[in-house]
Amino acid sequence: MTAPADALVPICPLGALTPERGAAALLPDGTQIAVFLLDDGSVRAVQQHDPYSGANILSRGLVGTHLIAGEGEEPGRLVPTLSSPMYKQSWDLDTGAVLDAGGGETLPIAVFAVEVQDGHVHVSAAPRPGTGGEA
Repeated sequence: MTAPADALVPICPLGALTPERGAAALLPDGTQIAVFLLDDGSVRAVQQHDPYSGANILSRGLVGTHLIAGEGEEPGRLVPTLSSPMYKQSWDLDTGAVLDAGGGETLPIAVFAVEVQDGHVHVSAAPRPGTGGEA
């Protein structure tokens, strides 16, 4: 059964996630995603497929932050990041943009909208437009 692209799919209770650790999940259309509970209590979801290694391993990646420099008078900002457990490329968890391609080609990842409703994590059935590569 395929959910509409704008539908939210229940994934798991929020309490099933461990801060700063990933969990793999499967959307109804068979897409594998990686879900992360960050230290600030927010939840992020991205494609599980690592575009550099070709393996479905991003839920095992390292979560952190990266300072994005501001332009002109604009201050810099910290963004949540994910680093691949295989070759250590890093992505912005909010946009899927590559922050460190490890000297290789720039391969972004798909990011999925997440909502926590009544203590349960729900993820959109399709990636946010304009984020990453294929899910």
